[in-house]
Amino acid sequence: MAQQRRVQLSTQRPTSTVCVLGTELSLDVCGSAPKDAVAFHVQGTPGVKLYVVHETQSVKLPSSVCRWPLATGTEVLLAMDAPSKDVGDEKVRISYFREAGGVPVGRAMLYLTCVEVSLDTDASRSGAVSRTLLDKATWTWGPDGHGAILLVNCDRDDPKAETLDNQDTAIRSYAGTGTSHTRNPLFPMFFPPDFPFLQPFSPPDLKDMSQMVLRTRGPRTIFAGHRLLLHVDFSDADKVGVFYGGNSIALEEYKHVLGGLKLAYTVKPSRHQEESIFYVEGLAFPDVGFSGLVAFHVTLLESPEKGLLETPIFTDTVVFRVAPWIMTPNTAAPLEVFVCSVDNNEDFVAAVGAMAEKTKCPLTVCPVLENRQDRWIQDEVEFGYVQAPHKTFPVVFDSPRDRGLKDFPVKSILGPDFGYVARQAPEGASSLDSFGNLEVSPPVTVQGKEYPLGRILIGSSFPRFGGRRMAKAVKDFLVAQQVQAPVELFSDWLHVGHVDEFLSFVPAPDRKGFRLLLASPSACYQLLKEKQEEGFGEAVMFEGLKEVSKPTINEILANDGVRKFNNYVQSCINWNRDILKRALGLAESDILDIPQLFRGNVATGAEAFFPDMVNMLVLGRHLGIPKPFGPLVGGQCCLEERVRALLEPLGLTCTFIDDYFSYHVLSGEVHCGTNVRRKPFTFKWWHMVP
Repeated sequence: MAQQRRVQLSTQRPTSTVCVLGTELSLDVCGSAPKDAVAFHVQGTPGVKLYVVHETQSVKLPSSVCRWPLATGTEVLLAMDAPSKDVGDEKVRISYFREAGGVPVGRAMLYLTCVEVSLDTDASRSGAVSRTLLDKATWTWGPDGHGAILLVNCDRDDPKAETLDNQDTAIRSYAGTGTSHTRNPLFPMFFPPDFPFLQPFSPPDLKDMSQMVLRTRGPRTIFAGHRLLLHVDFSDADKVGVFYGGNSIALEEYKHVLGGLKLAYTVKPSRHQEESIFYVEGLAFPDVGFSGLVAFHVTLLESPEKGLLETPIFTDTVVFRVAPWIMTPNTAAPLEVFVCSVDNNEDFVAAVGAMAEKTKCPLTVCPVLENRQDRWIQDEVEFGYVQAPHKTFPVVFDSPRDRGLKDFPVKSILGPDFGYVARQAPEGASSLDSFGNLEVSPPVTVQGKEYPLGRILIGSSFPRFGGRRMAKAVKDFLVAQQVQAPVELFSDWLHVGHVDEFLSFVPAPDRKGFRLLLASPSACYQLLKEKQEEGFGEAVMFEGLKEVSKPTINEILANDGVRKFNNYVQSCINWNRDILKRALGLAESDILDIPQLFRGNVATGAEAFFPDMVNMLVLGRHLGIPKPFGPLVGGQCCLEERVRALLEPLGLTCTFIDDYFSYHVLSGEVHCGTNVRRKPFTFKWWHMVP
């Protein structure tokens, strides 16, 4: 239904008003009628479409009816199809008549000027702003949905700047050449000899923003007596920033005109330009109290006589949704591998580098100066991305743990077209706030409900009370993104408490395109029992490791305390298995049990008895698995052989990495000590229905 405005008429003097293209004017024919008038006649110039609404029927004029009764409910509607060339170049005349009179007892004249005022965005999500018949004031999900998308401008296009781009009111560009993911070279990046470098370019800060176009057509002099006001709701003002450069293309001419404390901006249409282009940036991700939706309005104000307030005569509204932060699963293609160089982990770094080279993936080594002997890079950050139809860029999520690597994300990752977001834990961070406790599944369908971007997995303390939980601010943030509905697992039974200690995902060529790997004490006991029955009961664990006790298969199987504790561990993993099957729509054939034993007690929590093989680095078809140092059978580690037998039929290549002294004895493994930036989903998040 067209926007409608009531217009008062007068038989004493002509009335002038503006009709905005696409709207209707309702003429108050009864209010201006002479006292003894009972009927009226209406006619207009060719540029005006007239309708009489009488007894709920709408009749387009001219019609066979010459005179219309001045009855309650009778109204005249008008619309115009094209902007005026001159002020008042179209008109409507209302003639009033007595009951039997042939001569009008009064006339009301209305002079009309038609203007176009339209606020437009990329509501069709094509990557460019265009006029649309879609409802711009609403935002809908799905492949047939509509509504514009806004990126949080959380990168830093000027490496010399001290803040994120959305924390200032300046437009920034960076000089020199670089890739779209150029970062401050505080630590080395190693590329395979044939790595295809991205083409250099220098985009300005404006490319991170979404366009909003104000179109105005009609006689320019009409705007001298009217004011165009671009405004944002008070509740949304701290979530967005708007920049405007007039007709200039120079960055220094772009001014911050809306957002923060600025709730309105008066637009002065150019005499030579019909379009005014505004650039909109997001300042905040969806979170508690903020759905992600932001509305902008342009209002045409009519200036009455001096001393009176301006009157709004037309408003156009557009709605943006701030793009969510999206995680990528292990099964996504790797783009960059991260590892820390610390004391005595040179062999580990070399092994990770060799894996990266196999996948033609650049390796970034964070030096001691930057990591301050903190090797747990998986715990410090999680890599994801944001996406709009016109642009996609990676965003690193900084955990609240804030140990030796706490400055690494801001100093070394944040940069041009590489964003940053963080959440703190005011109540104090626990181990469960580290991002080894934050994973995401591949895409799944659960009882007909599609999760095309997977589901986030976090560890918590249920089903018991008083345990550790992920910080409320972090969990709330993850839930508010909407597109990867989180699943809460039970991980507090572990000493460290991270979900990556008992699960992982690897790509597969069949079924759902992946397998869920779960650590399994039961599978390990079954394997060791097989080897005992085959006559290898005296084969020892940890062969070749100095100063490490070397229990035999017989000794492990005879240790009732270890068996009872691993039965408890298996029950905890089984609880999570059932949750994962329900939440991800998995069948038993989608799950592989990886042999693993744990040690510890219920009070202090469980830790891996030998290097935890599910805590692996997944680079496409190449897997970097913690070397378990299992019993040698026929010269081969029986644990490695069992894992190869499970994974190699899926087309995966298993590389076992020795992390025993550099990571395992410190309560972590390969996955804990590495991180991977991965390729975004091809699926567009706005096509889903949360």
